[in-house]
Amino acid sequence: MGQFHLLTIALCSIFLSVCVFPETASAQLRQNYYANICPNVENIVRGVVNTKFQQTFVTVPATLRLFFHDCFVQGCDASVIIASSGSNTAEKDHPDNLSLAGDGFDTVIKAKAAVDNIPSCKNKVSCADILTMATRDVIALSGGPSYAVELGRLDGLSSTSASVNGKLPHPNFNLDQLTSLFAANGLSRADMIALSAAHTLGFSHCSKFANRIYNFSRQNPVDPTLDKTYAAQLQQMCPKNVDPRIAINMDPVTPRKFDNVYYQNLQQGKGLFTSDQVLFTDPRSKPTVNAWASSSSAFQNAFVQAMTKLGRVGVKTGRNGNIRRDCGAFN
Repeated sequence: MGQFHLLTIALCSIFLSVCVFPETASAQLRQNYYANICPNVENIVRGVVNTKFQQTFVTVPATLRLFFHDCFVQGCDASVIIASSGSNTAEKDHPDNLSLAGDGFDTVIKAKAAVDNIPSCKNKVSCADILTMATRDVIALSGGPSYAVELGRLDGLSSTSASVNGKLPHPNFNLDQLTSLFAANGLSRADMIALSAAHTLGFSHCSKFANRIYNFSRQNPVDPTLDKTYAAQLQQMCPKNVDPRIAINMDPVTPRKFDNVYYQNLQQGKGLFTSDQVLFTDPRSKPTVNAWASSSSAFQNAFVQAMTKLGRVGVKTGRNGNIRRDCGAFN
């Protein structure tokens, strides 16, 4: 218990604005922040995202995951987009971030270029805000809710691989580990369950869940919470010596649609990760899964609320940030 308390204090010190000054974190954030600065910014970003989406669907899960990985490490400040240089190994090159698809980075970089192509907007819109807008847009493009985003973030001034350690959830996390990690970012258990539904989109490499289908335990090589038919399908798609580049859909039913089928899959033992399926097997989170499996509108409302709260994490203000000219490099 003492160690957990110390961990909480440590995480709070990192996300000071969330834990100690919850109002300060989002004080400068507001809807229509750029109304008098770059009034058409949301349409410009949406246009770029739409073009990119038409080129590849990977744009959707890649951008959504990029936002999550950015906000959970030093806050929503586009520090995950910074490229490593010289002696500095940046966040994006941490092992937990190597699987971030390039299409997410490309979406932000192209949207930034389009915004800066407007003379009155040049160097006025942060990369962090562009990522926030693009994330909202990919969710809507894949059938999810569209919502008003709060804007006004500055870009972070540091990005180190070391800062990622222990900040991102892992596929084998249990409910307590997930709840603690999200709580350190000012997010509730309900927020965590809502945000987990991002796994209704995208794909995973076989190595992330191989233990569930081959060596779960001595008594049960296959995780008993997995649906037997689904487990057999996973073994077929991911044989033991599978090419490590092979990836499979996170949602086996509607992999290209942002919907509440994620929760219906959990009810049927078709959560791909342990951290997905535990939301249904743990009695503390099961009622929420059941509620959102049966009500798309209740889920979407909870998701929008959780995304808005996530977007307030560790917001940079004043001297703690700036507006990057190049999203991949410090000014």
